[in-house]
Amino acid sequence: MIPELGHFALALACIIAIVQSVLPVVGAARRDARWMATAAPLALGLLVAVGTAFGSLLWAYAVNDTTVANVVANSHSAKPLIYKLSGTWGNHEGSMVLWVLILALCGAAVALFGRDLPTALKARVIGVLGWIAVGFLLFIIFTSNPFDRVWPPPADGRGLNPVLQDPGLAFHPPTLYFGYVGYAVTFAFAIAALLEGRVDAAWGRWVRPWALGAWCFLTVGITMGSWWAYYELGWGGYWFWDPVENASLLPWLAGTALLHSSIVVEKRDTLKVWSVLLAILAFAMSLLGTFLVRSGVLNSVHAFANDPARGVFILALLMIYVAGAFALFAWRAPKLTPTGIFAPISREGALVLNNLLLCSIAAVVLAGTLWPMFADILTGAKISVGPPFFNSATAPLAIPLVIAMPIGAMMPWKRGDVWAALQRLWWAACAALIVGFLALAVAGYPVWPALGMAMAAWLVFGAMVDVAERIGLFRRPAQAFRRALALPRAAWGAAIAHGALGISIAGIAGMGVATDTLVQLNPGQSTQLAGYEWRMEGLSDVQGANYRARRATVTVLRDGAVVTVLHPERRTFIVDNQTTGEAAIHTNALRDLYAVLGEERAGAAVLRLHHNPFAPWIWFGGLAMAFGGMLSLSDRRLRVAAPAPKGATVPA
Repeated sequence: MIPELGHFALALACIIAIVQSVLPVVGAARRDARWMATAAPLALGLLVAVGTAFGSLLWAYAVNDTTVANVVANSHSAKPLIYKLSGTWGNHEGSMVLWVLILALCGAAVALFGRDLPTALKARVIGVLGWIAVGFLLFIIFTSNPFDRVWPPPADGRGLNPVLQDPGLAFHPPTLYFGYVGYAVTFAFAIAALLEGRVDAAWGRWVRPWALGAWCFLTVGITMGSWWAYYELGWGGYWFWDPVENASLLPWLAGTALLHSSIVVEKRDTLKVWSVLLAILAFAMSLLGTFLVRSGVLNSVHAFANDPARGVFILALLMIYVAGAFALFAWRAPKLTPTGIFAPISREGALVLNNLLLCSIAAVVLAGTLWPMFADILTGAKISVGPPFFNSATAPLAIPLVIAMPIGAMMPWKRGDVWAALQRLWWAACAALIVGFLALAVAGYPVWPALGMAMAAWLVFGAMVDVAERIGLFRRPAQAFRRALALPRAAWGAAIAHGALGISIAGIAGMGVATDTLVQLNPGQSTQLAGYEWRMEGLSDVQGANYRARRATVTVLRDGAVVTVLHPERRTFIVDNQTTGEAAIHTNALRDLYAVLGEERAGAAVLRLHHNPFAPWIWFGGLAMAFGGMLSLSDRRLRVAAPAPKGATVPA
């Protein structure tokens, strides 16, 4: 009965979304206050309907209802409850319901917290979100129904993919989807502005919190996904330029550019057309990622589905939404004439440079990701584009971007002076040079990792200089503490986010000098790696909740003293008879000692051992970036409504 309720709720949600996509938009065009007033109740109704469907699916997984085909394919009674529940979105059908649920949640948030938005703009935004919901609800109902029944029901399900039975994967998809869907809201604001024919400083103020919130969630999602791949897949790396990894990076790059350009719209009333275009591109990249993950056109360990029919449906949605948005943009953009002007050497000029470099990096990543598919279609050639291409192609663009970040933060609005900014950053530059020299000459780093450490120091100390200048630490030290307390949270958040990027870069540079070895050891034997002795103590059997495992005990010593004892495992899941590796990691925040157990050979253990300097900094920096964004989002100046533009519709 509950699955039927969920199926009915999906159908009802589709009907509500259709009405939501028509009445508010037509009402805004006709200036009919009653039709526009339907936007908020419809958005809340859509949330209730989709929430009911998702709750029904959660219930089916929690009780292991084997009459539901989706539960049979992705669950089992022996699974721990957390993995039963996370299995709800650990598959294609359930993940799409979660996607639409978050979309409905965002629409309801606009309805509830957008009371100060002009009535016509609010109606158009909610209406555009209804357009998006209609497409994805039709996709779910006709190609990906999670409530399809199976009869007769099997005794139990087939279980969830073992690599997805991990706490990180319980939270990684929802955070990513909040990021993706957040850009659906900025897209809706862009389309609403094009329909209305007006973009101004108030529009930049309304878009910026959504762009910032989406960016924060997407940053956390990418960071968690990278950490999961590091410790769960057992290969010792953090990023492989996998097509699905790139699919999450592309909207992050476009969204980062949008976040900075919306500041220029708000502060200087310029870059309006460019910001609208970025809002469209950020959502287009999110839809492209959905297509790549679910169509099967590109192979990836992260892919949800390999179904051409579903891929064609999503491709059709991509064409309708994105092509329609670009057609509207081409028609209306000439009317969005810029009113603000600025000198190239200024803070807004630095933000334009930021946008150009970010979009160039995104273009390189997009070309490298899609080229194997186009090469196969055009020539039949089977090629792969891997890390060597992406690293060599993006580095020349990323380096000037990093160099410009602290300088741009020192620039005033309207007109600036590069030399004056460099004079204030002199001690950050000296610190960066010293760090780079120590890494190169003392630690023996190769050139590229040493350069990465220098650039990391440049960002971290540059962020410190930014804060020191704002509070007058060296000019008026007696008042610095009071000024620090009065400094807006948005300023603190920006400085933290920029410095945190430096921390991540330091971790990436450290991984550039990581060392590893593959050895076969009998109990009592040992090997040397990175100045540590790794001693194999023995193998034992372990019984888990729904798996059995062989566990190695590896003692790591330095100068005869025990540093840690690692327990890597090789797990065999009982239901589907799949085997996975469970890495053992010991960290002291400056380096990771990392061990993976391979197959057993005549009583000997095959071990892959890694020494990864500064590896934890990659993920600490990513989370700190998101924290900086959230701190900025908590600034009241970003949460209060912007003044209504001239000629805006007065709320009824």
